[in-house]
Amino acid sequence: MKIVQIVLPLLSVSAFAQNGSDRFDESTFTVHDTVKKAKVIEPILIQTTLQGKTVALGKTGVKAIDLPQGLQVIDDKIIEQQQAIRLSDVVKNANGVYVSSARGGAQESFFSRGYDMSANNIFKNGFRVNAGSMPEVSSLDQVEYLKGGSALLFGNVAPGGILNLVTKAPQFKFGGSFSTQIGSYNYYKPVLDFYGPLNKFIAYRMVTSYENSESFRDVVTRERFYINPSILFKVSKRTNVLLQGDYLNDNWTPDFGTGAIGKNVFLSIPRSTYLGARWSNGLTNQSTITAQVNHKFNDTWRFNSNFSFQDFRRFSEGTERLTINADGSFTRPLGKNNNLETILGQQFNLQGEFQTWQIKHQLSVGIDLDQSYTDAYTYIFGTGTTSVAYDTANIYNASTFESDHDYAAPRNTRIVETKASRFGVYFQDLISLSSQFKVLTGLRWSWQESQATTYNEVTGQGNPYEGTVSEGETLINKAFTPKIGLVYQPIQNTSIFASYSTSFSPNTATDVYGNVLEASIIDQFEVGLKKMFFNNKLTTNITIYQIINSNLAQTALYDANGNLNNNSAFKVLSGETTSKGIEFDIIAQPIKGFNINAGYSYNDMRFTDVEAKPGNFVEGDRVARTPYVTANLSFFYTIQNGFLKGISVGAMGSHVGDRIGGWNNDYQLVSGNLVIRDREIPVRSYTTIDTSLGYEWKQFSILCKVSNITNELNYTVHENYSINPIAPRQFMTTLKYKF
Repeated sequence: MKIVQIVLPLLSVSAFAQNGSDRFDESTFTVHDTVKKAKVIEPILIQTTLQGKTVALGKTGVKAIDLPQGLQVIDDKIIEQQQAIRLSDVVKNANGVYVSSARGGAQESFFSRGYDMSANNIFKNGFRVNAGSMPEVSSLDQVEYLKGGSALLFGNVAPGGILNLVTKAPQFKFGGSFSTQIGSYNYYKPVLDFYGPLNKFIAYRMVTSYENSESFRDVVTRERFYINPSILFKVSKRTNVLLQGDYLNDNWTPDFGTGAIGKNVFLSIPRSTYLGARWSNGLTNQSTITAQVNHKFNDTWRFNSNFSFQDFRRFSEGTERLTINADGSFTRPLGKNNNLETILGQQFNLQGEFQTWQIKHQLSVGIDLDQSYTDAYTYIFGTGTTSVAYDTANIYNASTFESDHDYAAPRNTRIVETKASRFGVYFQDLISLSSQFKVLTGLRWSWQESQATTYNEVTGQGNPYEGTVSEGETLINKAFTPKIGLVYQPIQNTSIFASYSTSFSPNTATDVYGNVLEASIIDQFEVGLKKMFFNNKLTTNITIYQIINSNLAQTALYDANGNLNNNSAFKVLSGETTSKGIEFDIIAQPIKGFNINAGYSYNDMRFTDVEAKPGNFVEGDRVARTPYVTANLSFFYTIQNGFLKGISVGAMGSHVGDRIGGWNNDYQLVSGNLVIRDREIPVRSYTTIDTSLGYEWKQFSILCKVSNITNELNYTVHENYSINPIAPRQFMTTLKYKF
């Protein structure tokens, strides 16, 4: 569970135009597009993937071609065509982003450029959200991926990149759709989306879905309910207010997957075999309320104020991670988790354009502040100081793990309450020295105060609030973090850029004893080329980067009781790391109705300055869960004319390269000698291929998909546990009616 957040919303709701023919009509708040139906947006900023348009993730109205970093947008058409049901399905299109683990079935963890994005780098409608759940995709209008360092504008974020999930916006015309997804393993999901005006000043939208499914994993089920209402007030021609709500109720079965014998052998048991207790259960509730006020003073100056309230709760109880012995025997440990987080945030932004001596400036200044409260509960099963096991079983004897029985009752032994206050001020200026040379400069000052209070039970009592209280050290971090970027545009639709940025990353996560960790300082260098060909029908991007982190925070292996740690809120500092890599992106629309998206990413992330002492990782080793290579290639074509008009065909390939599972090697003291403990689990590369076929007639459509058609078997491995097999070949059909 994530402990810290800084709520830094974007300046707009979102509108994405595929062909660049959109225009803004301020009187109706719509974007007119020759491909898509009109969408209602706020009149401050129009965003699109095309290089000549502005991009909301830039947060300052800077055109994508002027932005000295990479950007990728996955719109709702792609999400619909690929019949995505999880965010992991969507980000297969985002070059360099990959799923590192499934964390026991509770959530998906995403990495980019070697860094975990799950703690602070996932936003929804511009507000950072707790990534401890499986986000709902039925309401998504698009997913934006801003690559590289973004701390100047977004505060406490890891340097790998930012994902922003943009939900569908209200419209001043009646319409909507009803769809049903039906798939393998009794998957069933109806989705209702309707919108329209209440009058000429107020528009609304409501997206709601229900999901009920089994799984290719025995015993595992999921039941979800989701609702996403929004309402837009057109206060005046220059001012609007957008209110949004978001609620998810997710019942899921904890599943820590299979296991490994030693470091090289994954268990050769059926992919469907569930090794946990069948009564294991989990529940996630996530609620968000946001309010955005946007005002346009004139054609060059605009102001925006945003407020967010978020509440996150996740509970689970059952058997957990597995350590398999050579003879196939294993002990099933018991675990219970209860994590809560509440965040209040506010931001003010001012944007404007002006000239000094014929030099154009695009200025953005802003203030952001928030308060977060996190409770992390620790439990022990039984009456002792460490948890008793549920039982001992053997993978070669199903009768030892397929039946349930009584178990020791859990008791709450520790509660860690963490409070964090954050404040930041930034400015950024894009200076156009000429039509070819531009300089982006910016500076941020960040201040953060965090403090953890730990309540420990009197042994055996089971009520930490009636036990001892330990006030952790109040940690105050503050720093200036600059960014500078150079952009050279020798000809139209071509941009060469270089940038340097630092980020101040306060690690308000605590160690297992409740002490707040020291901050990390991150330096990032990036150079790249953006080029458009054939009248913007082909877009290419090439980026080379290097990221140096002074002290990387990773999940702690053991908790304060000496048990394997099952709480991602507890961290440990690992030493300096360096991440180097190169990325290629290609987006093409050679003819109408035909879309191609391809990408290749190479990353090498290693520990580069670590002291050789007990408990530390080994200098020179690659960081676990960082594949050398990721790649993606997809196409989708819809026949536009003739007898076969409306028929569509598509395919997608996704590749994840060799990587290290388990934990990185570390130093241990054995008989007075410092030795290296080998804990790494090599995980081979894999490629999955999906294909789809569909037909659209008037208001009706049907789309069928076969995923993982080669039935590839591989795994996501979270540290030394939760070794979850990827899904086998599956079928999915979507029936849709638009009204």
